Amino acid sequence: MNVVQPPLMRVNMNLEAALERLFALLRIPSVSTKAAHAADCRAAAEWLREELTTIGFDASVRDTPGHPIVVGHAKGPEGAPHVLFYGHYDVQPVDPLSLWATPPFEPRLSENAAGVKEIVARGASDDKGQVMTFVEACRALRETDGGLPVSVTIVIEGEEESGGANLLPFLLANRDELQADLALICDTGMLDARTPAITTMLRGMVGEEVVITAADRDLHSGMFGNAARNPIQVLCDIISDLRDPATGRVTLSCFYDGVPDMRESVREQWRALGPTDAESLGAVGLSQAAGEVGYTALEQTWCRPSCEINGISGGYEEDGFKTVLPARASAKISFRLVGDQDPDAVRAAFRAHVRARLPVDCSAEFIAHGGSRASVVPEDLPALKPALQALTDEWGTQAAVIGCGGSIPVVSELKQALGIDSLLIGFALDDDRVHSPNEKYSLTSFHKGIRSWVRVLQALSA
Repeated sequence: MNVVQPPLMRVNMNLEAALERLFALLRIPSVSTKAAHAADCRAAAEWLREELTTIGFDASVRDTPGHPIVVGHAKGPEGAPHVLFYGHYDVQPVDPLSLWATPPFEPRLSENAAGVKEIVARGASDDKGQVMTFVEACRALRETDGGLPVSVTIVIEGEEESGGANLLPFLLANRDELQADLALICDTGMLDARTPAITTMLRGMVGEEVVITAADRDLHSGMFGNAARNPIQVLCDIISDLRDPATGRVTLSCFYDGVPDMRESVREQWRALGPTDAESLGAVGLSQAAGEVGYTALEQTWCRPSCEINGISGGYEEDGFKTVLPARASAKISFRLVGDQDPDAVRAAFRAHVRARLPVDCSAEFIAHGGSRASVVPEDLPALKPALQALTDEWGTQAAVIGCGGSIPVVSELKQALGIDSLLIGFALDDDRVHSPNEKYSLTSFHKGIRSWVRVLQALSA
């Protein structure tokens, strides 16, 4: 006699098999920013297409000028809402490899000092583990209920970690096929290990690379030192002017245009919700908030704009010492945006800032690395309340509404191309070491993440 199992029970019974499938995806080194991994990106896309097909989706791999996009469709009951799930299969580079305890594309299940089981691999948290929570939820629902409670379209791209230049054109070109009532995105985190959350505020971003050139070759620092311009010195002088040392404010012209003032009621809510500066920064070996004076670390990451130097290079960088005066120096700088800040205006202001400070005999070259506006989920979005209740029911803790310092450009792109709002529901933790060596994803996040999506999809069908 066959006994029909509820989907949550099916998730529990099939956890080991779900983990094996996640490990298979994690073994594919789909680093989108490196040309050498183009075949691996396609392999990850094909792997996902096959998995979606096995659970009843009409799935395909779509070519773009860059890495392919996976699209899948599964129809729900007549009249049911239609949701679009977005994720990405590409991952960040693994450098520095020497800091990984084990090979980054050989996933393992380990136990930390507190006895918590963790999945360790590049992409475990960002975003393969998160994507697979949704895929496995769909699997459990179809295997137990024979179908999904809502119609689902899945879009999984392969360029999120390298700028995502081809996603918006793809959405625009396929807007009729991809129409839905609501987007679901699993690329965010929880408030803490026990408290699920829906992220309603995301910062936008502008990425810029600047290259300063002086002499037509590297020079001997004894023969030319003092007499010739040093691009590293010029670059350091320019970027040191990006912040006011007294206030921590960014000095670019009109940078704060469109930045809203914080409501005191919101500040009070966040003080009650979030960790203190000492708690949040102590977890990474720091003790005091930097940035803008007068704002907590949480406020600065959730709702204030920022300017950060992400990398700087020039001259001799190998072992040992070389007395060289370099011909070139470069820096990679990112701006996180809030409110109505305009990415194009910020980019133009940065380039004007650099050009205004260039001395004679120096030139500047600029390379853009993506740009997106900030996103805010409407407080009265109908799907917000049932989704929060579904998360609360699964975790046994009241789900929180939070902000996020990161940038997920697809939120504004989905709004622009398809006219739909997004619910950002993720299960990552602050200590997942995303983009860093030894990235990990809690086994509890993976397991209860699957169960959470089962509940959310059911709640959205009501």
